[in-house]
Amino acid sequence: MTDVDEAMKPGAPILHSTIFTDGVEPKPKKPSNIVRRYEFGHGDVAAGFKKADIIVERTFKTEATHQGYIEPHACLANVGPDGQGELWVCTQGHFMVRDTCARLLGMDISKLRVTASEIGGGFGGKTTVFIEPVALALSRKANRPVKVVMSREEVFKASGPTASTSVDVKVGVTKDGRITAADATLRYQGGAFAGSPVEFGSMSAFACYDLENVRTIGYDVVTNRPKQAAYRAPGAPMAAFAVESVMEELAKKVGMASIDFRIKNAAREGTKSSYGPTYGPIGLLPTLERAKQHPHFKAPLGPNQGRGMACGFWFNFGGQTCVSLNINIDGTAALSVGTPDIGGSRASMCLMAAEELGIPYDKVRAIVADTSSLGYNDVTDGSRTTFATGMATILAARDAIKKLSARAAQIWGIPEEAVTWEKGHAKPAGSNAGNFPPLSIAEIAAQAGATGGPIAGHHEYSADGAGVSFATHICDAEVDPETGATKIVRYTVLQDAGKAVHPSYVEGQFQGGAVQGIGWALNEEYIYGKDGRLQNAGFLDYRIPVCSDLPMIDTVILEIPNPGHPYGVRGVGETSIVPPLAAIANAVSAAAGVRLTSLPMSPPKILAALDRKAAAE
Repeated sequence: MTDVDEAMKPGAPILHSTIFTDGVEPKPKKPSNIVRRYEFGHGDVAAGFKKADIIVERTFKTEATHQGYIEPHACLANVGPDGQGELWVCTQGHFMVRDTCARLLGMDISKLRVTASEIGGGFGGKTTVFIEPVALALSRKANRPVKVVMSREEVFKASGPTASTSVDVKVGVTKDGRITAADATLRYQGGAFAGSPVEFGSMSAFACYDLENVRTIGYDVVTNRPKQAAYRAPGAPMAAFAVESVMEELAKKVGMASIDFRIKNAAREGTKSSYGPTYGPIGLLPTLERAKQHPHFKAPLGPNQGRGMACGFWFNFGGQTCVSLNINIDGTAALSVGTPDIGGSRASMCLMAAEELGIPYDKVRAIVADTSSLGYNDVTDGSRTTFATGMATILAARDAIKKLSARAAQIWGIPEEAVTWEKGHAKPAGSNAGNFPPLSIAEIAAQAGATGGPIAGHHEYSADGAGVSFATHICDAEVDPETGATKIVRYTVLQDAGKAVHPSYVEGQFQGGAVQGIGWALNEEYIYGKDGRLQNAGFLDYRIPVCSDLPMIDTVILEIPNPGHPYGVRGVGETSIVPPLAAIANAVSAAAGVRLTSLPMSPPKILAALDRKAAAE
């Protein structure tokens, strides 16, 4: 039983006799494959639909897709006779790996040191623990180092794709294009155990819109599949695919340009979100307005081509973070962070540290410290690193500056408050403080041994105020009516980054999300036989996009500052994968002249839709 809808039917085989659906009153007395029911929203949906002149109601399906990282899961463990253990691992969160493994093996956390190796891709799929406890247990038994590496087949079969889904969406509008009500029911299967991302899907489904009456209901369902793992904005792309497809159809029915329809109904500062909070400064409307002005939006289309667009949202997160910044005796800085770098974050950390200290970028070096060298850090996920670790880096640098200023005051023999810091130098605060020449970091650090010893800045906290993120994508697709083959001929990403600390890396995140979305929309899926066995556990049969499949991805970075960060930073790594499924589906549907509601939009599905259209005509 691998299909989410089949698993929810009354007569479906029950996977676990211990699962009784949560979130339902009264609590069911019979076990079920439905783990939990979620509900979000506000207003009166039924009353809102009564005010609508036009209502569109559709059902959509998406298949499970894998994160597609090239490097498989791998680790090297070494446990000595004294019970001290070391582990080198490909992970997005080595502190989480340490704590989980120590708990499973009955070890003291202090006796296990975990080092995060350079990662060959993660995208959420390496926020899990699979082989690491096994390697440690074998090493402890054998008293020898043990290396374990998953084969590609094992990665596909056992390491967790994202969820497959079934989504019902119903939206009503007035004749002038104002949404009166929106309702969605989302069914996500998360494999054989609880924990699909349906909660995030339910929360994000209508997050792009200013709605008086809205409701989303989500069901977490178990099936005979591998336990799902996070995949870049977990749960949101599938929800956006369904909602944005309906929005495109509604715009057409009321005779509005799809972008004008979205601008009219877009969430903005002061909007009460569909999942509860009221938005502060956000960038959705600026992305839409810039999209309307973009040359792509006005470019002519060729034969068998269609244009689609979609909006997307992601929450972004903060989390527990710890950073140390050591000032070396030559005035350079060594930055230790605890969040594995999966997208160029170390470069951004160095830029922020250099900005604060007032020294050149190449004078700062960042490392990902092991678990025995730094305080606890949460996993690198939720687009949190540049925000949370970046803020900790800024505050650690400011702590170091305070200490550098105190050392300068000691050298000059004046009070600490009489010293200011400007452009990498300590200076007297005014003429009353004395007529001393500025002291550089290098000059202060060179005397550190005589003025109190090493100089370092630290900061540890649980970050909050990450700031939500929005994007608008435009896609042109060409469909061959004879074969059903689809080619993406042009693609543009417009996204609010808050502040692009490292613009080229931000651009790379925008492009990477779009490319993964192209694969998800057109090719990628887990294919199961009637026997419930996965039939395409390898890159030969599970086809991810290659360069020849893709156009150049144009990017537009918008900067609407996040008030929760000193530089205005917002996470950017996940929002970019939310709109593509819908933008591509809208483009393909426009090119084919028929609405596609199931992903991936493979050639057989497109041909079948064209045949149904021809038969209806």
